[in-house]
Amino acid sequence: MPRLTRPRTPWQGVLAAIPTPFRRDLSVDFDRLQEQVRWLGDEGCHGIAPGCGLGEYQALSDGERVDVVRAAVEAAPAGCLVLPGVGGYGSRQARHWTEQAQAAGAVAVLAPPPAGHRTSTVAVVAHYREVAAVGLPVIVENDPTQCRGDLTPEVLATVAETDGIVGVVESTADVRRLHRIRDLCPHLDVLTGAGDVLLELMVCGADGWLAGLPNTLPAMSVRLFQSCADGDLATALPLYTGLHPMLSWDGRDEAVQAVKLGMDIVGRYGGPCRPPRGPLPSGTEALLRRDIARALATGADRPTDR
Repeated sequence: MPRLTRPRTPWQGVLAAIPTPFRRDLSVDFDRLQEQVRWLGDEGCHGIAPGCGLGEYQALSDGERVDVVRAAVEAAPAGCLVLPGVGGYGSRQARHWTEQAQAAGAVAVLAPPPAGHRTSTVAVVAHYREVAAVGLPVIVENDPTQCRGDLTPEVLATVAETDGIVGVVESTADVRRLHRIRDLCPHLDVLTGAGDVLLELMVCGADGWLAGLPNTLPAMSVRLFQSCADGDLATALPLYTGLHPMLSWDGRDEAVQAVKLGMDIVGRYGGPCRPPRGPLPSGTEALLRRDIARALATGADRPTDR
């Protein structure tokens, strides 16, 4: 497999889904947000995804949400592009956030289906047509743990008939779906949102990875992705084994708290969550600390050339 030195498109690589840092008074800390964006870019991440579920977008005001995207675009180093999440309870909201992302200078958007209620295939297609009409490339997000519904490959194939739909983040951890998506809509780039099947999907030709782990261990995350993309299993397998317990946290209900606490543990700033999210229970925190210690023991988190 050829070495992936630069993504052919902005989303073909490691996309770091970033949390929104809050001060102790729960106001947004834009200075720390921009510091994190710059650091992730310098450490080798190909893209930054603010405003996703990990960013607690549901807890942000409209103004805060716009300012988070603007701050990320301003801070992103050259070659590290910004792809905001545009999730909303309806198509009008999702289109609005897509227009805001376009105005801020984003290169594409990550769009889950409408939140809060189940919809028919016809309604889902109409939703994505509304988002794509803005003119930015749209990457569909399928994470049934976050939305009420599952964009099966068959539904996705119908959605993908819309101009402007360029990829999908598949988070079900069902490795078989990659092959089915390739069969039904081969023009789509397929990214994984489930890090604990990263190696399996990269070996089968996945194009990218939307992940929370880079916020804690960016260089190690990029090195894992790169070695998988290169087919360098001698490098990838030991990394994958050591990181695997950490890779499973992105799919848990406590993912936001886990990423923020992980950042605090390694000397970054994660900070608090906005209610109703609270701190991790002591037992869960102990498990996270154990998994981070195991990941760090895998090897030094040194920068990787992009």
